[in-house]
Amino acid sequence: MGSDYQPTYFNPFHLREMPLALIRILLVEDDELFRLGLKMRLQQEIGLEIVAEAEDGETAVELAAQQPLELVLLDVGLPGIGGIEACRQIKQQHPELPVLVLTSRSQKPLIARLIEVGAQGYCLKGIAAETLVLAIRSVAAGASWWDQTATTEIRAALKSNATDAGGTADSLANPLTRREQEILALLATGKTNQEIAELLYIAPGTVRVHVHAILHKLEVRDRTQAVVVAIQKQLISTDLLAKQ
Repeated sequence: MGSDYQPTYFNPFHLREMPLALIRILLVEDDELFRLGLKMRLQQEIGLEIVAEAEDGETAVELAAQQPLELVLLDVGLPGIGGIEACRQIKQQHPELPVLVLTSRSQKPLIARLIEVGAQGYCLKGIAAETLVLAIRSVAAGASWWDQTATTEIRAALKSNATDAGGTADSLANPLTRREQEILALLATGKTNQEIAELLYIAPGTVRVHVHAILHKLEVRDRTQAVVVAIQKQLISTDLLAKQ
């Protein structure tokens, strides 16, 4: 596999310094030859194990409930209920189980839907094997991973909605403080807690406290969902987005 897409949500050097814990993966792909090749390649990597495979969305949901897993690697073009609905059901039943989407499709509505149903990452088929492995380890470690195309769309959607709203994010109806808006704007561009701390000259622990407050105020389970709500409700001041 080979492509120019680059990761945007995780520092690979951090991963190289971490011990490689076992990552048990559910591989969901209806193309048998592609699935077999992908399985063989991934299992060459230390700490990665394909413990279950599925060819359709229904089976994926069932296996996710039966197997101890660290990650679901999911195609969206599946027969049956399809990959997006499978992702929604898996995340509904197992909120802490990360889902990384691997697909050949890159339409804007698809990216938005994947974020809405709780996917933690998105990669296009054809990326370098080393990049996919890094994405898997990143998402399993709790990070989000969106390729350059997806990140661009997320950022554009945030700025467009804020501009259309005419700065209404500064209204009294906004539950977020100015600092929380700053942090959310940086989260939307893929910054880690450490990176945000360095940019804002605050401690990483302080960033975590703010992120927790953001999730609580917006009633969402993770930072990806927080970005979705920000897009929908125009919660970030236009001037903050303009800086990103």
